[in-house]
Amino acid sequence: MKKNLLLLLLLAGLQASAQVEPTAGTWKTWFLPSARALRLPAPPTGTREIDTVLAAQRALDAEGYQQVQYWTAGAPNFRWHSLLGKLWTTDTGSRGVLAQMLLATSIYDATIAAWDSKYAHRRPRPFSADRRIRVLGPRPESPSWPCEHSVAAGAAVAIFARFYPQLADSVERMAARSLAARIASGTAFPSDTRAGFALGKRVAEEAIARTAGYLPAGGWDGQRPAGPGVWNGKWPMLVMAAKARPVVLDSASQLRPGPPPDFAKDMAELRSYKQSFRSRANAFYYATQNFTDELLHQKLFEYNLLLNPPRAARIYAATAVATYDTFIACWDAKYAYWGMRPEQYDTTYQPLMPAPPFPGYPSGHAAMGGMVSGLYSYFFPAEKALFEKKAKDGAESRFQAGIHFRTDNEAGLELGRRVADAVLRRVQADGADRTPLWAGR
Repeated sequence: MKKNLLLLLLLAGLQASAQVEPTAGTWKTWFLPSARALRLPAPPTGTREIDTVLAAQRALDAEGYQQVQYWTAGAPNFRWHSLLGKLWTTDTGSRGVLAQMLLATSIYDATIAAWDSKYAHRRPRPFSADRRIRVLGPRPESPSWPCEHSVAAGAAVAIFARFYPQLADSVERMAARSLAARIASGTAFPSDTRAGFALGKRVAEEAIARTAGYLPAGGWDGQRPAGPGVWNGKWPMLVMAAKARPVVLDSASQLRPGPPPDFAKDMAELRSYKQSFRSRANAFYYATQNFTDELLHQKLFEYNLLLNPPRAARIYAATAVATYDTFIACWDAKYAYWGMRPEQYDTTYQPLMPAPPFPGYPSGHAAMGGMVSGLYSYFFPAEKALFEKKAKDGAESRFQAGIHFRTDNEAGLELGRRVADAVLRRVQADGADRTPLWAGR
């Protein structure tokens, strides 16, 4: 009993006032043609659902409180983004980065559609409809119909079923727990969760259908260039990634950098580099950590955007699109030039860690760092210096590891920044900036 009371007090202490974003239903979507076209009919009326919410709260035990705490943490994207992020970064194909992009854009598109319905019907939340209902977790100020967290769960179920069918049953069960937690938290009626789940799933399934041809059919034909300076590994990975269709860029080659130079000067610099404890630590840190997601979650928390589902979903979607297009653009350049790695240029050289099985020019780590620097500086402009340092440290880590020339890193950073610029031009046209996130509510 004491444990339950402690958990209840902890959840109550997490209550906060969420930003409302009443105009978010008009923001431009990524793959959904029209948010208004999916406007839901009016929600059901009556007191039966109030009794259901009260019963769910009375039935809560320690495990139930833990589920409420788990599923009310972060923005609606948070748990699903984190789960998929752990999968696609270990995927050996291009489908993982496409899945992450579709998850984020589907949650955003469905959230915009949900906000259109929320402010068309303005259904009060359960805790507003009946004073006996407690709020366990952050207190949302947006209308209840449909549930935004259930929107994310529905999208996640559709994406995992398509790209990771072996996990479909597990994700379905997670989604059911997420919906139950929203009811028990006093922030959604059962009909809100059902409507949100169906909306999110429908939007994601339509996005999957619209992007059916984004990944290339067939495999690599085995053709590669010959001659000096060409990467000569036996089993090149992700060759066909360069043939994928980007979202914002006109083509994978649109921002392709010029060809790499002869690496004689780069090799001399690398051979004369003196390692230190700090340089080794930096190399291993960026080789093992997904700093892009870590930084994103941290900033959403620090800026309280976890309380603003449309804004959070917008940033998640922009990041996922930029990551996807950067990946394609970088791999296009890698397999346009087949740039040699240091240990191939000088076979007596011993890098700090094994090089990945694909060409070096330009650096993928550097490209992602350049993208993050440009993109996050737009959403969190006061911290531009931090993002630029992260990009620089991430790029330098590959030089310190001995698996990239400095030229690889410089080209990668510039490529990533240019992709971020292209994505931001699209983001700036979505209508959200007409109401800045710091505007009073």
